[in-house]
Amino acid sequence: MRKLLSIFALLVTATTMWSLHIEPTDPTKVCPVYTADRDTIFLFNGNPELRSKIGNVNWWRTLNTDPIQTDAEETSMANSGDRVIVEKDGQVLDVVYVFNYNDYKPTIDTDKLYADLTCDQTHIFINGNVPSITYVDTFAQTKTLAHEGVIRYTDLAWDGEQWQDSAASKTFVLEQKHVQLPAIAGETSFTLTWDATWREALGMEVDSIETTTYTPIAARTKVTTEATVRGTEEENEVDRPIDIKVLSASAPLEVVFHSNPTPAVRFFDWNIYRGSELLANRKDQDVRYTFYEPGNYRAVVTVRSDSCNKENVLDPAPYTDSVQIKTSNSQLLVPNVFTPNGDGKNDEFRVLYTSLREFHIWVYNRWGKLVYESTDPSKGWDGNIGNRPASAGAYYYVVRAMGTDAAKDATYHSRQAYEKGKKENGDEYLGIYQLSGDINLLR
Repeated sequence: MRKLLSIFALLVTATTMWSLHIEPTDPTKVCPVYTADRDTIFLFNGNPELRSKIGNVNWWRTLNTDPIQTDAEETSMANSGDRVIVEKDGQVLDVVYVFNYNDYKPTIDTDKLYADLTCDQTHIFINGNVPSITYVDTFAQTKTLAHEGVIRYTDLAWDGEQWQDSAASKTFVLEQKHVQLPAIAGETSFTLTWDATWREALGMEVDSIETTTYTPIAARTKVTTEATVRGTEEENEVDRPIDIKVLSASAPLEVVFHSNPTPAVRFFDWNIYRGSELLANRKDQDVRYTFYEPGNYRAVVTVRSDSCNKENVLDPAPYTDSVQIKTSNSQLLVPNVFTPNGDGKNDEFRVLYTSLREFHIWVYNRWGKLVYESTDPSKGWDGNIGNRPASAGAYYYVVRAMGTDAAKDATYHSRQAYEKGKKENGDEYLGIYQLSGDINLLR
């Protein structure tokens, strides 16, 4: 007994490392498990059979005063659930815990695995017998080696263009017999496997159970935008991007907002804001809206299914998506030279502009004759008069234009109204353009 106490006094040192001196007699029938506390556990497919790596040793069983075997290289006398200690020349060399996995193999009821789908979560419930693998370590602490369960299923994931089926899984402690998943937005079944790593190492078949297919009740949305594209190089205006979270362009900007709902969605609620001011509310799946004035806007969509409404959804985040829209102040710049020589560079006399709602340009020759006129800022003069090239030299232009940021009742046609718009906007010439000057035609 005194010798046994001295042995256990040395166990603190022995448990500071994983097994170095004990190995299974047949490695094909064992799965070694090393815990975070540095305990070594051998799971056997059958009765435990151990071998010393250093020749003959004394084999002890937990808390017994008599050894299992003395002066032996191997032992098959350990029982499932034992803590096995090896000692040589009065020194404890190693401690392992041994289990016959067949004594602790879970039995799951195949007809009682089911899912409970809610608006915010999915719950999987498991019925069956899951025996606990417990042991007492060298510090007299009771520990449990948990069985591992894995639930595999399919959910929907946004790939940047559309919702696609995406494989997902959740690993959990099988003893809990319950696993919580996110709300599922796509049709799916759920497959349970357990102790797969152990079973594969032990040469055993990995069991699995699959549920019936469930129809989703949760709703999700992903906003994409489709803007009126005026931004070609020939039109001298910035490109208008599609499918982004911040859409920046000049006004007026017409945008189609697509909600891209998942299958369970039945109801749509769109709100378009300028700051905190609500500008529009729509109930359609997709919405078209034109932003006429410069500013910062936000379009928000909230979607619902038949089963999930505002009252029974705890977290509305998956059911809401938004996009910001920024429309810029007006701008009008007029070049002072162009070269219509057919080289593809600066071949037309065109203005550079953003956010115009009215526009008129006149071009005169040196004798005051009108040679070009247009009300479309995206078009320019090609340097021809009729079908003949105009002479090189100086010409005179007059531009009258109105930006979307000008006073709503302002006009560039009268000086009085021009001054009125200037005064009401509090910014000199804001959104009102009365420009004139020389343009040089070079060939």
